[in-house]
Amino acid sequence: MDREIPKQKIISRRRRRIIIGAGVTALAAGLVIAITSFTEESVPLKDIRLATADRGDIESAINGNGTVVAAFEEVIVSPVNSRILEVYHHSGDVVEAGTPLLKLDLGEVSTRESAERDELAMMRLDHQRLDASHQTRLSDLRMQIKVAEMKLRKKEVELANERYLDSIGSGTTDRVREAEFSLRTQRLELDQLRDQLANEQRMLSAENDAKLLEISIKEHSLAQTGRVLTDAEIRSPRRATVTTISDRLGATVGQGQQVAVISDLDHYSIDATVTESSAQEIMPGARVHVTFGRNHTEGFLSSIAPTSVNGMVEVKITLDNDSLDILRPGIKTDIKISNGLRQDVIRIPNLSFYSGPNNYTLYIRPSGADYLERRTVKLGSAGYDYIEVVSGINPGDEIVTSPTSAFGNARRVNLRKN
Repeated sequence: MDREIPKQKIISRRRRRIIIGAGVTALAAGLVIAITSFTEESVPLKDIRLATADRGDIESAINGNGTVVAAFEEVIVSPVNSRILEVYHHSGDVVEAGTPLLKLDLGEVSTRESAERDELAMMRLDHQRLDASHQTRLSDLRMQIKVAEMKLRKKEVELANERYLDSIGSGTTDRVREAEFSLRTQRLELDQLRDQLANEQRMLSAENDAKLLEISIKEHSLAQTGRVLTDAEIRSPRRATVTTISDRLGATVGQGQQVAVISDLDHYSIDATVTESSAQEIMPGARVHVTFGRNHTEGFLSSIAPTSVNGMVEVKITLDNDSLDILRPGIKTDIKISNGLRQDVIRIPNLSFYSGPNNYTLYIRPSGADYLERRTVKLGSAGYDYIEVVSGINPGDEIVTSPTSAFGNARRVNLRKN
C-alpha cells in the first residue's frame, strides 16, 4: 500500500538537486576556463611574419627534386678476362677521342685471333678445292649430255632412213620398229642425264652454300675477336673527362667488369623525380624552372620514364644553357615543371612548407582580426611564385610564414601590438 511522502522531505531533495547542479555548472565553467587557457596563446604581432592571400592567376607547376648530372657519361668495361698492365690516365684528366686509358694483357686473345685466321685460310682453300671438284663433275655431265644429244640426232636420221626404205620396198617393218625403239631409248638416256645434271647442280649448290656459311661464321668470329682486341685497348670513345679508372697495376679484371668511366663535364642535364599523380599531368617539352642554392636556370622536360618506382617517376630535364660554370655533378636541385595557367583563383605566396597538393595545418589571421586561428586548409597546384588555395583561406586572410612551434597546439593565438 502506497504512503504519502512528507513535504519536508520533498523540499530537502529539491535543495540537494539544486546544489549538485550548481556545482556541476561551476565545474564545467572551470573546465572551459582551463581549456581556454591551454588552447590560447598570446604573441607580439611584430614577432611573426605574415603573407596575405589574394585573387589572381597562377602559372601552375609540378614540384620535384633533381640532381645535376653530366650530359654524357659512359661506362667502359673490359671485353675479356685479363689483368691491367699499364695505366695511362687518372681521374680528372681530360682526354681526346681515341686516347688510350689502360693497357690489358691480351696474349690469350691474340693467340686465339691468330688461330682463327689460320682456320679461315684453310676453310677458304677447302672451298676452292670443293668448287673445282664441283665444276669438274658438272662439266663431265654436260659433256655426256652433248654426246647423248648427238646420238639422239643420229637415231632420228636412222629412223627416217628406215621409214624411207620401207616405203620403197627396200626395208622391212621390223627394222623400222627397231629404229623407233632405239630412238626412244636414246631419248630416255638423254632425259636421265639432264635430270642428273639438274640434281647435281642443286646438290653442289647446297654444298657450296654450306661451305660459304661456315666461312661467313668464321669471318664473323674473327671480326668479333678483332673487335675484342680493339676494345681491349681501352681508349676513350670521345673527348671527355676521366671520372673513374681502375689504376691498380696487375689487378685482374673480368669480362664485362667496369674499368673506367668518362663524362662530359662541359655540359649538364638534370635527373629528377616527381610523384605518380604529378607525372600524369605533364608532357615532354614542358618548360622547367630549376633552383639550386641561390641560383636558378631554365630548361625543358625532355623525357618521362614509363615506369614508377616506390610511387615516384623519373624525368630528364635538358637545360637551355647546359654549360654554366656554377653547375657541378651531384648538386641537388628543386624543379618546377609548368603545366598550364589557372585564372582568378585564391592564392598565397609560394612558401617552403609546400610539398604538393594536400591538406595542411596553418595558422591564419582572418582579415582585420587581432588573433590567429589554427585551420586545416587544402592547397592545390603551385606555380613559380604562388600556391593555389582550394579551401580554408579567403582573400585578405594572412598566413603565418614564420616558425609556429612556440604556439604548441593552441587553436587560437591572440596578437599583441607590443
